[in-house]
Amino acid sequence: MKRAILAGLLVLAAASPVRADASLRPFGTLREQAEVQQQWLKTRMETVLPPLMRRYGAQMWVIPMREYNEDPVFSALVAPTTFSARRRTIYVFFDRGADQGVEMLALGGGSQGGVYTARRSERKVEAAVGGRQAELWGDEQWQMLKEVIEERRPRTIAINVSRTFAFADGLSAGEYEGMSEALGPEWTQRFRRAEGLAVDLIAARLPQEEAFYRKLNELTWQMISTAFSNQVITPGVTRTSDVVWWMRQFIAERGLAAWFQPSVDLQRQGFTEERLGEDPVIQKGDVLHCDTGIVALRLQTDTQHLAYVLKDGESEAPAGLKAALTRSNRLQDIVLEETRPGRTGNAILKASQQRMRAENIDGTIYSHPIGLHGHGAGPLIGLWDRQEGVPGRGDHAVIPNQWFSIELQATVPVAEWGGQKVRMAQEEDMVIGADGIPRWAFRRQESFWLVR
Repeated sequence: MKRAILAGLLVLAAASPVRADASLRPFGTLREQAEVQQQWLKTRMETVLPPLMRRYGAQMWVIPMREYNEDPVFSALVAPTTFSARRRTIYVFFDRGADQGVEMLALGGGSQGGVYTARRSERKVEAAVGGRQAELWGDEQWQMLKEVIEERRPRTIAINVSRTFAFADGLSAGEYEGMSEALGPEWTQRFRRAEGLAVDLIAARLPQEEAFYRKLNELTWQMISTAFSNQVITPGVTRTSDVVWWMRQFIAERGLAAWFQPSVDLQRQGFTEERLGEDPVIQKGDVLHCDTGIVALRLQTDTQHLAYVLKDGESEAPAGLKAALTRSNRLQDIVLEETRPGRTGNAILKASQQRMRAENIDGTIYSHPIGLHGHGAGPLIGLWDRQEGVPGRGDHAVIPNQWFSIELQATVPVAEWGGQKVRMAQEEDMVIGADGIPRWAFRRQESFWLVR
């Protein structure tokens, strides 16, 4: 009897799809997420890529790569079900003009859900290596590339080579040598570096993605609000590392990922960072700070928030600490207002610093693009140790439909702490839409999370 019941349950389980707990799948199942991502890919390649190729003068863009040595632009080009290149895959984009649009070819790869026209050769290529014959799988793709180029005869061929941007430097030395040897001087002389093309394609976001990104940031806030509460922290018992691992677990249980190990640190009246040690026990009166980032549907958040651990008899943070947070908020306002399309990261940094000093804010600005990568493609707005500007990486211009993490700190002496300087480090994600207007992806922290 028991065996019959068990067999029946197994048959029922096989016939019925398993549905995950919706509370632990805030963005649906993996399949549902992939369907959304596929639509994003199709829209981005049809609407974002053509004007970018024309802006940067690239009639053809060739992106060769091998399995496990993918170009950084790879994740911006492929379907959510594609995790790596196939042996050798060469993506070719050819601009046929405004009427016909950009032709998209995948040599040796799949169609990515119908986005590309796939062309594949199964021929083995014999080559002499070290005085002996060796079969080189994948070299047939170079011959196919040559045929594609000769058929289309592009005026310029963009390649991903850059000494400034990692995102635009995906063409490896081996692939460059193999491609150059196969194509010969007639075509290699038409190679052009188009750094901005790769950077801006990775950086550009869609309105549909912006709507999702708001939800992802809201989830990040929900996580932090619980992490910085008595649900997780017991003053005098909980260590900062306990909060870190709670956040990691929160993210993992929802089928998502962290793009870096979260961190939690604290400041305490009368204590230096050295005296506190690496993993201090959280005490009443501490100011807590976290840095965390979540990955979902290939998009990433980057958030830093602050909390205060109430002392006995307190119902809110001391006035001096609240005033310090307000100073940091003011610096956020300044950087947000100065970040707009057409301006370089270095220009934004300089203008923000001028206003910061005029308002007597003791601060540091080190903001960065975000999107498909945590430290994303686009212009840097300072680095914590490069407040004079960042040559090269800070000289790129902001584009419409781009996102940034406004990351900075303001240091303020706090009267209740005997004039001890307290560092208010904050980070909040913002979006710039097609209208060019910057706004917070969700909202920004204006009051401390309170731990009772």
